[in-house]
Amino acid sequence: MARLWRWLTVSMVLTAVAFSCVSGRFVVEKNSVRVIRPEHIRGRHDAAIANFGVPHYGGTMVGVVKFPDKNRTTACNAFNGTPFKSRSRRPVILLVDRGDCYFALKAWNAQQAGAAGVLVADNTDEPLLTMDNPEESQDLEYVDKITIPSAFINHEFGETLKKALAKGTTDHVIVKLDWRESMPHPDERVEYEFWMNSNDECGPRCDEQMNFVKNFRGHAQLLEKGGFTQFTPHYITWYCPEAFILSKQCRAQCINRGRYCAPDPEQDFNEGYDGKDVVIENLRQLCVHRIANETGQPWVWWDFVTDYHVRCSMKDKKYSTDCAEDVVKSLGLPLAKITKCMGDPEADVENDVLKTEQELQVGHDSRGDVTILPTLVINNVQYRGKLERIAVLKAICAGFKESTEPPVCLNGDIETNECLRSNGGCWQDQKLNITACKDTFRGRLCECPAVHGVQYQGDGYTSCQAVGPGRCAMDNGGCWSETRDGQTFSACSGSLLTGCRCPNGFHGDGYTCEDTDECKEKLACNCPECSCKNKWGGYDCKCKGNLLYIKGEDTCIAKNMSRSRWILMLLVLSCVAGAIAGYIFYKYRLRSYMDSEVMAIMSQYMPLDNNDHRNEIQQLRQDSTA
Repeated sequence: MARLWRWLTVSMVLTAVAFSCVSGRFVVEKNSVRVIRPEHIRGRHDAAIANFGVPHYGGTMVGVVKFPDKNRTTACNAFNGTPFKSRSRRPVILLVDRGDCYFALKAWNAQQAGAAGVLVADNTDEPLLTMDNPEESQDLEYVDKITIPSAFINHEFGETLKKALAKGTTDHVIVKLDWRESMPHPDERVEYEFWMNSNDECGPRCDEQMNFVKNFRGHAQLLEKGGFTQFTPHYITWYCPEAFILSKQCRAQCINRGRYCAPDPEQDFNEGYDGKDVVIENLRQLCVHRIANETGQPWVWWDFVTDYHVRCSMKDKKYSTDCAEDVVKSLGLPLAKITKCMGDPEADVENDVLKTEQELQVGHDSRGDVTILPTLVINNVQYRGKLERIAVLKAICAGFKESTEPPVCLNGDIETNECLRSNGGCWQDQKLNITACKDTFRGRLCECPAVHGVQYQGDGYTSCQAVGPGRCAMDNGGCWSETRDGQTFSACSGSLLTGCRCPNGFHGDGYTCEDTDECKEKLACNCPECSCKNKWGGYDCKCKGNLLYIKGEDTCIAKNMSRSRWILMLLVLSCVAGAIAGYIFYKYRLRSYMDSEVMAIMSQYMPLDNNDHRNEIQQLRQDSTA
């Protein structure tokens, strides 16, 4: 089966050449790698996204770079030791060398050792390339289990990272993998297309594409019905050269006199199904989409392909026109219109539907040629990574303009689950089970949370602190608090929206507080009759003999003095204090005002010089006090 698909791939390239008169064009899809630390190598670099694993389309990943020990740098053997970890709790991005084994195996071994991502450094100076899956004939089950992203970097960048790692300390090199611009997101609608084949007997590739159609159908129809996406299916064909049109091979594999061909499913022209059977079914499925689209229900294509695969499988020897037409009728589609759309496969004429398909196989704008099956194209960019429901949905969701994503994109079902590994490198309060890590389809975010109406603020990576009036309810707002002998003191106050302040009787920065010795520092109990004794959070002050200590006045009075007499004494003292204050006011404020008034009156009736004024006023003062 591997030979069959390699043959199909070569044929498709030849078809593209024939129609475009130019050589085939393969586009390497890229993400960026930005070095954050150390400072002297900071900068942005391109990396090629692998065809396996799960790229974080629309998101980012900040991680600590690690490089395996000597003789393990290619990651071709399992790391049977302590998993790779970082002291800062950030994810580990493993740097490995190219060579000696499959790219996918390197990623699998790195994932098993705790890495959150992989950078494969080239061993020669050459343009970036796309790391592909191993040959399907190897039947390696680990490929489908790879869930971390991988990227290919050039030789020079790889050497720069290795030198920085050799000179630095632990967690010295930090990079940011960024896929935000890897998937265009210009507007509120995503346009995507899926290149496939109706043949279900081509091995793991066919199983992969049909499993994807079956599992993704619900999401696809929901997005299509809501007007959020525009989906278009495509099928690859090739044509038979003029000199071989009448050959047995072309007659078995082609329709419309050699114009549209597909490989024989069994690679045996004497038994089973022929390639032309596949071409006809491809054409029918294209017409199903066209007619369903005309009737305003393009999502029915997903139902047809899924039902056909179940009811008309090659494995069950039911892959036929009659079975296909039964499926068409069961879905309420107009069979006559679909038949007309397909045309006559025996006629020596062009088929408009298939001719368009052959033209579209050739790359245009930023998209490369379609050279392998299955291929998913989103917003005119070929999707890289595992063809799996959640991974593809994340990629499609990343194609929406930010803040315009449909509800299905905000569903917890497509969270990245990065927070499960080392808390995503974000801040965490294990005591309260509070974290700043938040999984989204764009990747994890380190944002201080809001818990029970209390907002936390900080950088989200190393610190988050509760703020606002309710913050003291959350671990005492992070402030100092201590209880002794049933008495509790706290440095968190509802009157402070942020920060901590030691309560009266204590001193410190609010995060640690120590008792203040009021007696030793002469802060209280300073009256002559007083004796002071310090205690935790306060002090005790006693008076000699029968005297009673009054804390507010820091003084001692007789114990046998009645309450009423004490109140009366306070009132008397208050009156005396008021009289003294009134006298001072009169003496300095009111008399000054009177002097100015007297001077004004005298100046109107008896103009005198300044000395005469002062003498008159002085005389009046003496008279008034006599």
